[in-house]
Amino acid sequence: MKIYIASSWKNQHAVEMLTEILEFRGHALISFVRAAVEAEGRDTKFDLDSWIASDNGFDKFLYDLRGATQSDLVIYIGPSGTDAWAEVGAAYQAGVPIFGLYSKGEQSGLMRLMVRWFRDYQELLSALEEIAP
Repeated sequence: MKIYIASSWKNQHAVEMLTEILEFRGHALISFVRAAVEAEGRDTKFDLDSWIASDNGFDKFLYDLRGATQSDLVIYIGPSGTDAWAEVGAAYQAGVPIFGLYSKGEQSGLMRLMVRWFRDYQELLSALEEIAP
């Protein structure tokens, strides 16, 4: 199953760990963390506005958008910001199922109805195995 994880950089380690677990279980992951590290390195000190306006920023935008809309499943890890929620919205519109790991501080309102929520990752993994081909 092809899976995209939508989240925030503040959840980088959770994204990396879940990516490894899912890949070990045979899933193909589209990782925004991996793609950014390969393109930009681990140095997070750069001018964000200039990067967004660059060709590299646009390429990364397309990578994330395709990941969210062309996967078999999107997993949202919260709390996250507007970019991750935009990816959730794009996935929902594209008909891609969305699983979410709910956490304290999640600020979603009515749009949380786009997501099938789980309170822990093990419950999410069990649900994933039920739908995985």
